[in-house]
Amino acid sequence: MKILKILKVVIFLVLSTVGFLGCGNSSDDSSTTEKKVVKLGINGDENVIWENVRDQLAKENIELKFINFADYIRPNLALQDKEIDINAFQTEIYFDNFKKEHKLSIVNLGYTVLAPMGIYSKKLIDLSQLKDGAVVAIPNDSSNGGRALLLLQDAGLISVNKDAGAFPRVKDIIENPKNIKIVELVATQIPRSIEDVDVAAINNGVAVQAGYSPLVDSIFIEDFKNERLKPYFNIIASRDDNQNKPEIKRVLEVYQTAENKKIIDDYYKGSSIAVF
Repeated sequence: MKILKILKVVIFLVLSTVGFLGCGNSSDDSSTTEKKVVKLGINGDENVIWENVRDQLAKENIELKFINFADYIRPNLALQDKEIDINAFQTEIYFDNFKKEHKLSIVNLGYTVLAPMGIYSKKLIDLSQLKDGAVVAIPNDSSNGGRALLLLQDAGLISVNKDAGAFPRVKDIIENPKNIKIVELVATQIPRSIEDVDVAAINNGVAVQAGYSPLVDSIFIEDFKNERLKPYFNIIASRDDNQNKPEIKRVLEVYQTAENKKIIDDYYKGSSIAVF
């Protein structure tokens, strides 16, 4: 009888241990399948490429939520304030300048595309038609405005002081043979004002949102092979405190795949170039 009692106790202990381990495994499975949410800040509503990234991440139980902004200021401030987890709307040169000016703890996570800036017009079909005293619109922020002035220089319309570097301003123009008048406007507002000017330098993303096909509709566009354009590669930005989180890293990894590159090539037809 004593032996039987001992056997019963041993069996009970074994079964209890197995049950405990089983519960532990169940808990682990639950934690590994917990959905991660990543809030992505983008400018405007165009997110065809990001929709593919979102769909791929969903298979890994990562939900990519789009948060839309209508300007170039709020996405970085929202990132700093933890309203979003990452953003994708800006060039590296704009990012570096904005980060420095606002003393933000945000970082460049990786590159996406080069979106060349173009010159557009509702009145001209060639820059040779530009008359003396013509009105030219450019973005009013320092990096895109500087980029626009360098584009006007590439087009032979002006010359800027080399000492101004990548951020020339209107005051840095040293030659203006046609005496063109430059007006600075919010980048996203320029397409709406194009009827009021002779020509306008428009950011690629803004141009696409306004219905332009940059390679077809621009009368002058940046040369893809120009080395000076490297600072204008677009980036994904995150914060110092979340850049190493697995779900954040996966967003970049899924974006920078051959599949997504093909979608970029097919969708933009060369007007945006994958740079990864």
